[in-house]
Amino acid sequence: MWDAILGRSKPARPDLDRLFGLPGAAVTLEAGAGFTSTGRGSVCFASVEGGAFSQLQRDVRELLDADTDRGGIPVEFSQDAYGYTWLLARQAPDDVASLVNDVHAVNSLLQDGGFGPQLLCSLIGFQDASGRSLALVYLYKRGTFYPFAPLPGAVEKRDNALELQMRALLGDDLRIEEDLSRWFPVWGAPGL
Repeated sequence: MWDAILGRSKPARPDLDRLFGLPGAAVTLEAGAGFTSTGRGSVCFASVEGGAFSQLQRDVRELLDADTDRGGIPVEFSQDAYGYTWLLARQAPDDVASLVNDVHAVNSLLQDGGFGPQLLCSLIGFQDASGRSLALVYLYKRGTFYPFAPLPGAVEKRDNALELQMRALLGDDLRIEEDLSRWFPVWGAPGL
């Protein structure tokens, strides 16, 4: 009550179940703009030193690598230039639901293990027939999505017009981040 009276607002709470809106958004992207899933998705988090975090990374790998027994592709961990860890998961391009389940499982394991504050974002990659890339990025701390579209062949330039088109197209499927200054570029992100 005091927050309302004093004009303070509380940040949105993460709601990982919003990730389950992505399969519907994938259908909208394909029908409305010709973008199809690449079958790649990733989770970005700040690494923490210590045995508990290392064990959690092993648990994530074990959970997602279980599909390799059935011909799946193992997950990959990498670090970007800023020191953040990325986990890349893959599924068949036409199985967005399984890819979302994998991304959700990783986020849930990290959150339930007490590492929610280290979670930054998750993304699912898309591409159109001309080779343009698009990612739908979920901001963990905001509980919102935004489209990220790098310009093909350009070094660290984005297709702002395409991003705004996708915002309008996906407004009924996903909770889109309203603050455009929070649409951070994820240059070179695994899964893009």
